[in-house]
This record gives sequence, structure tokens and C-alpha cells, in this order.
Amino acid sequence: MRFHPEQHLRRKSDFRNLREHGQRINLGLFTLWWLHRHDAKPQLRRVGLVASIAAVGNAVQRNLAKRRLRELFRRHQEILPAGSDLLLVARAAVSLQPFPLLEAKFTEACRKIAALSHA
Repeated sequence: MRFHPEQHLRRKSDFRNLREHGQRINLGLFTLWWLHRHDAKPQLRRVGLVASIAAVGNAVQRNLAKRRLRELFRRHQEILPAGSDLLLVARAAVSLQPFPLLEAKFTEACRKIAALSHA
């Protein structure tokens, strides 16, 4: 599935809202914040990515970490419930671990989120 520009979380208020009202899932390699929103575009799933210098490293490592997390979202966004906002916070291990391990952790978290939203 394609990753559309309107799926990017960009506003500071969206990031703050996710951290204040969302649920956090610590996956070791990265942290996932999740919040279901009720708005005009209920089918749209959105994602924000954070890779800080302190947690991940220099610009090359941060960009790699964000590319990998963005690709995880792009590949597996259909598992998430419609109207979900995600915030993925990278750690240094995201750039070092094999991609299939990242995929397994992300899909497991997405399935937990889907189960929570249907409960």
C-alpha cells in the first residue's frame, strides 16, 4: 500500500495529543504511541516519526531509522484500525537490527492495537 503525504503527522499539536492521550507500547527497538481519532477522515491512518540525536545518533543514522520505520508503516498499515494515529520513536537499535525482526515486532504491536480497538 502506498504512503500518501496526508498520512504524515506534522503538527506539534498532533504529536503532543498522541503523547498526552495515546497508549504507549514499548517494543525495545522503538516505542509506539497509538491513538484512535474521530474526525472528518476516519479511514486515514497517520504516522509521525521521531529519531533524536541522543537516542539514535548522527543524521545518517537518524534518516536510516526513519526510513525503516516509515517502510514498516507503509507495508503493514492495513492491520491497524481505520482512524489510527501512530507515533514511532526510534532507538539506536532500529538501524542495527535486521528488518524482519523490526517487522515482526511492529506487526505484533499492530495486532494488539487492532484487538484493543475491537474490544
